[in-house]
Amino acid sequence: MAKSVTSFPSALLPCVLCLLFQPISTGYQPAAYIVDDIGGLGRRFDGIGGLSGGGATSRLLVNYPQPQRDQILDFLFKPNFGASLHILKVEIGGDSQSTDGTESSHMHEMWDENYQRGYEWWLMKEAKKRNPNIKLYGLPWAFPGWVGQGSMSPYAHPELTASYVVKWLLGAKKYHNLTIDYVGIWNERAYNVKYIKILRMLLDQHGLNHTRIVAADGNWGITTDILKDKDFAAAVDIIGVHYPGTLSTAEAVNTNKPLWSSEDYSTFNDNVGAGCWARILNQNYVNGNMTSTISWNLIASYYEALPYPRNGLMTADQPWAGFYVVENPIWVTAHTSQFTQIGWSYLRHGSGVGKLSYGGSYVSLTSPDKKDLTMIIETMSHDHSICIRPPLPQYKVVPQNATFTLKGTFATITSLNAWYTKLSYTGTPSEHFKRVTPIKVIGGSFTLPLDVDVIITLTTITGGNKGSYAIPPPPKPFPLPYTEDFESYPENSEANNFAQQIGVFEIHPSNHLSHKQVMQQVVQEQPCDWCSQKLINPLNVIGNHNWSDIQVQVDVFIPSVNGTTGAFIAARVDKGGCTSFLANGVFFWMFPNNTQGEEGTFYVTSDLARTDTITAGRLEATFDTWHTLKLQVKDGVLVVYIDGNFLTKASTAASPTNGFVALGSDTFGYSMFDNVLINPMDDRLRFRSKLQKMETLHRHDNEDRPMIVIN
Repeated sequence: MAKSVTSFPSALLPCVLCLLFQPISTGYQPAAYIVDDIGGLGRRFDGIGGLSGGGATSRLLVNYPQPQRDQILDFLFKPNFGASLHILKVEIGGDSQSTDGTESSHMHEMWDENYQRGYEWWLMKEAKKRNPNIKLYGLPWAFPGWVGQGSMSPYAHPELTASYVVKWLLGAKKYHNLTIDYVGIWNERAYNVKYIKILRMLLDQHGLNHTRIVAADGNWGITTDILKDKDFAAAVDIIGVHYPGTLSTAEAVNTNKPLWSSEDYSTFNDNVGAGCWARILNQNYVNGNMTSTISWNLIASYYEALPYPRNGLMTADQPWAGFYVVENPIWVTAHTSQFTQIGWSYLRHGSGVGKLSYGGSYVSLTSPDKKDLTMIIETMSHDHSICIRPPLPQYKVVPQNATFTLKGTFATITSLNAWYTKLSYTGTPSEHFKRVTPIKVIGGSFTLPLDVDVIITLTTITGGNKGSYAIPPPPKPFPLPYTEDFESYPENSEANNFAQQIGVFEIHPSNHLSHKQVMQQVVQEQPCDWCSQKLINPLNVIGNHNWSDIQVQVDVFIPSVNGTTGAFIAARVDKGGCTSFLANGVFFWMFPNNTQGEEGTFYVTSDLARTDTITAGRLEATFDTWHTLKLQVKDGVLVVYIDGNFLTKASTAASPTNGFVALGSDTFGYSMFDNVLINPMDDRLRFRSKLQKMETLHRHDNEDRPMIVIN
């Protein structure tokens, strides 16, 4: 059960916390600040959010065991428990790499529609289950190739692209009862005025008038077109930018549109990352008038060896162990999210919003009826709040005393509930999101001592809760031996623990008696990519990046109709993400006999691009036939087999010496994979016939010898 302190009596608070708000000796005169609504209010508060996607950042969350999976979701979405997020932003999958993996499109082809693919539907429903008021926001990073009609651009045929996006929104409602509140254009890529106008028109024609367009998830450049084109201005509801460094522009403010930091943070989630998040949550409004800030990413639920490790509000990257970590950015978020709601209003700058005289910032928000007031104060120092981007100019923060005077509607407040976080950078434990002694407001004023690197929430709200669960299971390496026959999954789903980097690998029936369900690469043509690098070799990784001496065996099938030209299995694969085309490792390729009757060929290369061949030769392999590929790598030696027959033995390249196991194909086009077996190299290891069930082999290994885990 979660522990609640929602109604914790102030008299029972630990005495050591009673000393937090005693004035401190600073050598500086206390600075005075007014909190007042007499002159009106500031901008409407639009909420704090997290982003799943861009891409595949929630990939490993799906197959977490219970109860840990529900616990993680509670820390993210449950009101008055953890982060209590107001917005969930997700990727509209486009069949292409979008940072840490590929997310499936709802339309691989123009004639194809399926609204069960991927895991964002599931995640949105879980968020809504916990908080029916959470807002949902969809944004494409990439588009299937057919959308561009050979141009590689989604704007070549804007009506087609707009229809594709509208179908996703309609499918969300029809198949999952999800109402999407906001939709974006093309993540961090050029916007197109004509396309945005057409998208608005189609949204309205299909009864999606409530869905607001956020544009353009890049920089502030779109404001020029908004100011000069009234029809375009009418189509764009919200200006969303990425990583603004807490600054907007005069032109953006002059549009009178809501300004959002629609993607921000993207920083390693240690205490410096928590400090970054605390600073920008306040200062995006203080400096830039931005009323919503959305974290990339929601949760670091992807392999840590992929790009931007642990850049989420919390970490959950070991579903096989059930281990997760509630990182401090969760509690930084709670300082604002648990004591505000979308629709509240900021107070005006100088009357409840501003910079502190000796470093730091403060914001004040009030409920629509003005019955509640929440203030969030942060004093994050420069070196302890550096975000990954943009560069942070130097500034100074010192301990200080701040006197706040409440006026107007708030003049009658006599007490404010207080929540406190002190982030530590010296090895001592941090204090995070602690309810402390309420602040007494005497004659409308109070003086608050502010140390460096603290976050304080003062509020009339009596709720608030630092939720907790029993400590999760301990971490452990990816389990070996590992077997997968794909029989337990729904059609169109993705197999647990695989992290597709190029292409889309879904579960489908094979129509072969010996291979009932298989994992199939389904992308047929180059997508309209988000990555600037050309990614053409489908690649799916799994396991522990530290694996070195390893063996992998997989059954492979390439159809003669719409099939790829060749397939591979691999070990020691060193990278993914947008640089997947540069991946090195040990790759064993099979190219079947061609239609001219020429023998098939095999290659062993040290790279995915097949520019560095270690060894090659002829083999007997045909299309429309299952073949078993096996690769063994130990120290500096590799051995490859096909269908139980030895092919060759050779020396590996000097590097890399460790990496993921992987499988994939030479080109886009269908390929099927089944009966994956991964084992550490061991003299006693025996491979069984491919016709024996995988679970029998797994049981045999566990009975005959102890499990070996390579860290």
